Amino acid sequence: MTNAIEIAIKMETDAIRFYKEAADKTKNPVGKKMFLTVREDEKRHLNMLTQIFKGLDVKASDVSPMKNIKTVFESMKNEMVKKIQATTDELEAFNIALQMEKEGINFYKRALSGAKKDKEKALFERLIKEEEQHYSIFANSYSFLSDTGNWFMWEEHSIVEG
Repeated sequence: MTNAIEIAIKMETDAIRFYKEAADKTKNPVGKKMFLTVREDEKRHLNMLTQIFKGLDVKASDVSPMKNIKTVFESMKNEMVKKIQATTDELEAFNIALQMEKEGINFYKRALSGAKKDKEKALFERLIKEEEQHYSIFANSYSFLSDTGNWFMWEEHSIVEG
């Protein structure tokens, strides 16, 4: 299982780097904040994986990526009303993020099936859930930024309406 943890650490490290670069290149303030917020989740994932790798017990704080993103959207309502058109590069960054999250979900599902220790199983289950939420966040963001008109954030339509 050590190998799966090592690979997961590399994946999370790569994600942290990518989301920082994507945020730096994104002019749309909502997209920029989205990448930075998910990056913080990935940093937390990296820390949890590192602790498990060291053989330590992990006390995962109860963090909800969806709740964090809702807070981002609520705090940036005025920016969202401006409907700044995303560039092709920005949309491509969201496409890459979607692919990365999908690969992460699939990897953690495989790691879960091979996990022997309860603490590793619990961690992989949590990572699957959070990466699935990240995927949803990026899919919704892509839809919003590409202005398809089909954008709905979770169950709450009022986030951008005021």
